[in-house]
Amino acid sequence: MSAVRNVRMLTRYNKWANDLLLAAISKLPYEEFSKKRAAAFGGMAFALAHIAIVDQIWRAHLLGNDHGFTSRTTESPDSLELLSDKLGEMGDWYVQYADTMSESLLSEKVCFSFVDGGVGEMTRGDILIHICNHKAFHRGHIGDMFYQSGFRPPPIDLPVYIRDAFNEAELG
Repeated sequence: MSAVRNVRMLTRYNKWANDLLLAAISKLPYEEFSKKRAAAFGGMAFALAHIAIVDQIWRAHLLGNDHGFTSRTTESPDSLELLSDKLGEMGDWYVQYADTMSESLLSEKVCFSFVDGGVGEMTRGDILIHICNHKAFHRGHIGDMFYQSGFRPPPIDLPVYIRDAFNEAELG
């Protein structure tokens, strides 16, 4: 199993999981989506906004561009519709980007500046794995918020993706 295959599979899994989670959130009462909570980033809307911001920051790092963000959070998250559009666009971008990777490109170092200061260096492969892991981490927070609200989150674990949606032939 190659690193290229795994990164391509993980970016597809993340898009699939985000799409299912966003569809489930859209069926909740709006108050549950917008509610301020004693939870990660203050609620579902804020956690989704954070994910969208971080996706954009890391895309800029991978492209060698300035992202323009001064924070990884926001005090006024976008609507669910706009966040869904942003996360869908970013999911597509990461899948397409992963599809351009080779083993040597995945090993290439990327230098960047952290939003809160300091510099860092990671390989393209490590950045892509981080992006996938980061989203999974916060989808877990959002899943907990579903339970706090008396609702059940969708089943979006990796084995469910592999069973229900994974297509090895897409990986090239």
